[in-house]
Amino acid sequence: MTDILKSLEQTILERREAEPEASYVASLRAKGRAKMAEKLGEEATEAVIAAVLDDKAAMTGEAADLLFHLMVLLADMGLSLDDVIAELARREGLSGLEEKAARGTS
Repeated sequence: MTDILKSLEQTILERREAEPEASYVASLRAKGRAKMAEKLGEEATEAVIAAVLDDKAAMTGEAADLLFHLMVLLADMGLSLDDVIAELARREGLSGLEEKAARGTS
């Protein structure tokens, strides 16, 4: 994991404990996990739109927003990027079709 993602993850963990008026992360936490998930969905939709429009500048910003909101939601669930990286490592070497079949999803 890059240093900036580790730093951001630590900042998110610290700011979760702040007053909601003083921190965006704390304000999301105060609104609950459903709101965090909603924000993640909004950012994903915005990233999809940027991709369809082939807007690289917008996509860069939306991807950053998407990663940020994913990390906020992961923290709320007691998960970290290391957990996600471990899952990616577990899947390494499997084709996407093999991995999907192993999960039993379409």
